[in-house]
Amino acid sequence: METIVFSLLNGVTYGLLLFMLSSGLTLIFSMMGVLNFAHASFYMLGAYFAYTIGAATGFWVALFLAPILVGLLGAAVERWGLRQVHTNGHVAELLFTFGLAYLVEEIVKIVWGKLAVPYKVPHLLDFSAFTLWGTSYPAYRVFMLAVSITMLIALFVLLKKTRAGLIIQAALTHPAMVGHLGHNVPKIFMTVFGIGCGLAGLAGVIGGNYLVTDPAMAYAMGPIVFVVVVIGGMGSLAGAFVASLLIGLLQTFAVAVDATFYDMFGWAGLGQMTEVGRISISSLAPMLPFLLLVLILMIRPRGLMGDREF
Repeated sequence: METIVFSLLNGVTYGLLLFMLSSGLTLIFSMMGVLNFAHASFYMLGAYFAYTIGAATGFWVALFLAPILVGLLGAAVERWGLRQVHTNGHVAELLFTFGLAYLVEEIVKIVWGKLAVPYKVPHLLDFSAFTLWGTSYPAYRVFMLAVSITMLIALFVLLKKTRAGLIIQAALTHPAMVGHLGHNVPKIFMTVFGIGCGLAGLAGVIGGNYLVTDPAMAYAMGPIVFVVVVIGGMGSLAGAFVASLLIGLLQTFAVAVDATFYDMFGWAGLGQMTEVGRISISSLAPMLPFLLLVLILMIRPRGLMGDREF
């Protein structure tokens, strides 16, 4: 029971962190049709900005300022970079964002070094929130859960309950009509791109000290983000939410399973395959999202809740 409860909490926390990261990419693709390969780089910048700002002002100021700075940087990339490339087609956009990801990684190495920085959990949240069955649950993970849920509610209210959200949703599907109604569609694109990057930056702020802050963190999270977007369905925020929770729970529960293939499937004769039988379920946890991706593309190419096939 203890394993189930803590795995559930950790899975939901990690899943919501993935959604925070993937929701921005989903918005950007929905509106602009751009698969931003540098999206995870903004996640990395959020963590590094928070580390630098937090060292001078404290974590709480960094929590507010770092995502804003990342969002402004993302808006600048769209305005003076991606917008110029957009007229040359999707291949040029992919190459631009792919090159940008490498550029950001090298800049991070030059400025902060090649090793992980000591971006730690704030002292105010470095305690046990509660104890179940003799095991303590960190308060910072509860804080991550609260920030993620707050972001989810704010994003829903923005898109569904405000005039700006209605304009953004209209621009997602009918940009020409929105332009004819007098709205500045390029400015809307820039704003959405900035918001998407800012959400990635916020994920970096609260996830950088939960996981690790080093130059490889974008490379580690980037593939998972695209897996979430594809499984959920290209352009579907609801699909990205479901896929994020599914992957978070799947990986977390797999890590918690202290058993081998032989322990679980020995009754089927797997024990005779000695090498396969010794493989632990937990060691396969990093591979499971990609296995799920392959299955989804075989069974439902448009994703769980998407309307575009690949």
